[in-house]
Amino acid sequence: MFEQFLGKLRKFEIRMRKAVTSERHGNFHSVFKGSGLEFDDLRLYQYGDDVRAIDWNTSAKGHGTFIKIFKEDKEQTAFFMLDVSASQKIGETGRLKLDVAKEICGVLTLSAIQEATRVGLLCFSDRNERYIRPTAGMKNGYRVLSEIYKIDPVSAKTNITEAIYIALNVLKRRSLIFIISDFIDDNYQHNLKALARKHDLIVIHLYDQRETTLPHLGIIPVYDAESDQTVWVNTSSNQYREERLNRFKTRCTELERLCRQNRADYIAINTQEDYIPALLHMFKVRRYARGVATNS
Repeated sequence: MFEQFLGKLRKFEIRMRKAVTSERHGNFHSVFKGSGLEFDDLRLYQYGDDVRAIDWNTSAKGHGTFIKIFKEDKEQTAFFMLDVSASQKIGETGRLKLDVAKEICGVLTLSAIQEATRVGLLCFSDRNERYIRPTAGMKNGYRVLSEIYKIDPVSAKTNITEAIYIALNVLKRRSLIFIISDFIDDNYQHNLKALARKHDLIVIHLYDQRETTLPHLGIIPVYDAESDQTVWVNTSSNQYREERLNRFKTRCTELERLCRQNRADYIAINTQEDYIPALLHMFKVRRYARGVATNS
């Protein structure tokens, strides 16, 4: 079964690599380039510079607008934070949010391995379910892929705050971090800001259409695996349906705004759709942003 999982990842990875490299001046290395950047110096802002590189603390002193200059660290690190809590087990059989999360995490891991990037993994619920220290080499890379495939979480609950705290403590060097989750949790915003400021952060927000639209089934029992409780809801109630949709939209909007304010990349993926185009768009945006910074 793992061999089938790996074969599927390879097909998706090849598909992405071909799409990236077929674009003019595109190359797949540019997707991960910059993941190992370290702070080097400050200089005055010039027209055309990437505003995301502005050092607001220094600029606030009133002596001009300064941007941060980074140098590339040859030992680049990609660190994957995978939410394996029970809220991820929503969706069609074989197409749960968790299934898609594992695929995305696996495809990106495989891509990082191909670029000789150090790879690490943290699978989390409300605890550390599995941690693999970032290390270079194909052997470690395939160990990460194996753990992604076979992870069987102990806890059903979610604690994104604790997961980020773990990442902040184990990652001493600036890294490229992918956090893959449905972000159905509260009070993680402060830690997410800290993670974005210290590292190069990509937030991949997964959702299922059942979180936005339910079929008209009348009054039915709905089981919450994380709280281990069942509540009865009227799926035909317009008020209930609107409230459910509004809660989802608010969560998405607030998370995207938080990412933009803290120079983190944000991507929302419907697990019922092909996620490769969304990943390709993200890579294109990142490559363009780095191109602007390099050419300035």
